[in-house]
Amino acid sequence: MLATLEQTYLISSPLAVLTTLAAITSAFFFLEHRTKWKLFSYVPPLVFIYVVPMLLSNTGLLAHESPVYDVMSQVALPFLLVVMLLKVDVVSTVRVMGKGVLVMLCGTAGVVLGAPLAYALIKSKLDPTGWKAFGTLAGSWIGGTGNMAAVSEGIEASGTEFGLAVLGDNAVYLLWLPVLLAAKSLAGWFNRFARVDPKRIKMLEASSADLDQDEAKLAMRHLLYLLFLGLGVTLLAEMISQKLPAFPPVLTAGSWKILLVTTLGLLLSATPARKIPGSHELAMALVYLFVANMGARANLAGLKEQALWFVLGAYVWIVLHGIFCILGARLFHVDIHSTAIASAANIGGAASAPVVAAHHNPKLVPVSILMALIGYAIGNYGAFVAAWLCQLIA
Repeated sequence: MLATLEQTYLISSPLAVLTTLAAITSAFFFLEHRTKWKLFSYVPPLVFIYVVPMLLSNTGLLAHESPVYDVMSQVALPFLLVVMLLKVDVVSTVRVMGKGVLVMLCGTAGVVLGAPLAYALIKSKLDPTGWKAFGTLAGSWIGGTGNMAAVSEGIEASGTEFGLAVLGDNAVYLLWLPVLLAAKSLAGWFNRFARVDPKRIKMLEASSADLDQDEAKLAMRHLLYLLFLGLGVTLLAEMISQKLPAFPPVLTAGSWKILLVTTLGLLLSATPARKIPGSHELAMALVYLFVANMGARANLAGLKEQALWFVLGAYVWIVLHGIFCILGARLFHVDIHSTAIASAANIGGAASAPVVAAHHNPKLVPVSILMALIGYAIGNYGAFVAAWLCQLIA
């Protein structure tokens, strides 16, 4: 029966499936780098990397089921999560940003608590498991694409639910990023509103300049170190997760595995392992390959029926996040520049936070990257809580 099913697809062997996913993933980054098309400023490669495999699988060209997809979920995803978290430097971020970190945490609270409120408005228009799409998007909005992938796997979101998260993420990003950039013009009024100490900006600039940006040149041995650490932590988390009690549908063995990998990865980031070069680049390459894998497993019909309502809910959700950021800035007397960076570090991650920082104050770019890495650190924990809250009212 399985052989008959595979014959209905043009691309079905594990090697052919993996090659196709790798080709699609690399092709769009090649186009972005080589052509410099403005299209990619509005629709990032991530969208194409998800949509193209989805179209191929829904038209019978690419297999919907493959051992490759299982390996991506069971091995590649936790592995990339470990190496992604190695660069997190909590101590340096808190030292430099100070109360700015608290504003970011307020924004995170806005994502976590805003999720069930936005979901309650539209849940009747979504499938019964639509809460999984909200949990998946919470992973991206607190941390980044890697967290979105990890949480989706932990709560067993379908390819369609992952697709809704990708769609909502990018639909909101198109409007939210300009808002964060335009906020610079409100600096005078906002800083008076938040009662900001005039010396804060100079202090941030000075502290950011002191950050150590040096990294060793990538060598073959570094890749071996990363392979050992990533696979070793994945194996350990797999063994422990099987012995922990499950509380489905949110806290399953898969959820425990992701949370354990996250915790162990953060512990490693406090060791010299943080200085191993190439970890972030390797992790992000695998993240995009995983996104292509989720696209291949998505159902196009289910995505079309729910897309408009999900995006509407996402816009309500982002407004709640923004309100929490503003209240946090007022409470902790934080400037508009740090507040915008804090929001970007949540919603856009490491790709967007430096863009916002460069627009507000180029001297804050190094610390913006640190802020985004903090998002990586807390993204999985916060997103699982958001998923749980949404599941309670499903």
